[in-house]
Amino acid sequence: MSRSRTKATFAAPIVEARKWLDGVAFPPDRPLINVSQAAPMETPPEALRRAMADFVLHRPEAHLYGPDLGMPDLRAALAGRTARIYGGAVAAAQVAITSGCNQAFAAAIAAIAGEGDAVILPTPWYFNHKMWLDMAGVEAVALPTGADLLPDPEQAAALITERTRAIALVTPNNPAGVEYPAELLRAFYDLAQARGIRLIVDETYRDFHSRPGAPHDLFTDPDWDRTLIHLYSFSKAYRLTGHRVGALLTSPALLAEVEKFIDTVTICPSQVGQFAALKGIETLDQWLAAERDEILGRRAAISQGVPVLAARGWALKGLGAYFAYLAHPYDMPADALARRLVSEAGVLLLPATMFVPQTDPTGARHLRVAFANLDRAGIATLFKRLSTLTI
Repeated sequence: MSRSRTKATFAAPIVEARKWLDGVAFPPDRPLINVSQAAPMETPPEALRRAMADFVLHRPEAHLYGPDLGMPDLRAALAGRTARIYGGAVAAAQVAITSGCNQAFAAAIAAIAGEGDAVILPTPWYFNHKMWLDMAGVEAVALPTGADLLPDPEQAAALITERTRAIALVTPNNPAGVEYPAELLRAFYDLAQARGIRLIVDETYRDFHSRPGAPHDLFTDPDWDRTLIHLYSFSKAYRLTGHRVGALLTSPALLAEVEKFIDTVTICPSQVGQFAALKGIETLDQWLAAERDEILGRRAAISQGVPVLAARGWALKGLGAYFAYLAHPYDMPADALARRLVSEAGVLLLPATMFVPQTDPTGARHLRVAFANLDRAGIATLFKRLSTLTI
């Protein structure tokens, strides 16, 4: 008897972790520190909220279906912004707007892969990518990373078979936080191009990259859309998580296949969310730069606070965007430790067992901290709680 597609994969990690809070009381002097999910908790800036409210009140199209591949003005605006950031030429016809970046990935896989095909994912992987591949009947081929948490193109090349349709990278990385150097992304692009497969690059956290300038030069290739599938999210940039607005950039021919997926699943992205993303591109560059500075300040606070943990045997393995990836010192697997941290430290975070295959021993040694919603005082409190554990 066959099983359903959803039963082919594991429980959603964020949902599963929230269950650990059931029945646990957090006293006023030690409230819960929730670093399990990488999502802004604050609302969009007031000017954007007012513009969105006006759009809902006075624009009939706010309540109607729109084009499957997104608002033409937003597609053009994102194409222009992408070209400005990376160089090269990007046209509106190479842009699709999706209902969040997760849908962008799902649509890309639906457009390029079928039952029994394979996609290479570096580990630790973004769990929703693995979940979608499971549900699509596509094999997720694990590409283990080394101590620096960076994938090796030569190792990836050895994993490519006639079933391989793509290599999927996330940078800045979720869960490990590491930023993939431009030359590494170029090496993966050249590999994918030479082997006739796609390179999927998910840059959900691009706006919080620590280095100035373009994160890579892949868009400068005149034929970039034959190899590259670029994913982006407006959710983190403009605090639009609940409005579900992402994007997928690739060839118009492949977007014709993506359009079939979108039309079947959501018909079109949210009109309100798209309007907000467009206003963000048009008016919020200075505000977004300040948001980036704030996140980079919190990243610096993590680096500065690490010696407190290192003295107790912890190690910081990866840091960037919204994430810190920590090796813990305890003689227990990370999933058991994460559960105990809820009651014994008032901390909710995710174990690396949620980001690697069950057979990968590195999962038991690591934890992911999504620190973007903690200010410097909150980060100091988190480190104090972790460094004073008596497990």
